[in-house]
Amino acid sequence: MKATNPMTNNHKPMMDILIFITSVEKPEHVMEVKPLLTAVPAITGWNFDLEDCDNILRIEASNISPRYIESLLQTAGYDCRELEY
Repeated sequence: MKATNPMTNNHKPMMDILIFITSVEKPEHVMEVKPLLTAVPAITGWNFDLEDCDNILRIEASNISPRYIESLLQTAGYDCRELEY
């Protein structure tokens, strides 16, 4: 049996997890930005935590700038800034 290296990702592209503080407060707001986020091929997953006081947006993506996400939501009229962690 061949040993596998747990540090490899089996040829999957590296995914970044980006976290943002937003002004998206309601499910209706999420529906407004959904087409913007789903239209970006580099984004493989996203979700909002509207129960968090900072209305957190979590994005899984490869090779995407946090500034791009911020500007994307800002063009839709929402505040968005990366949460440094």
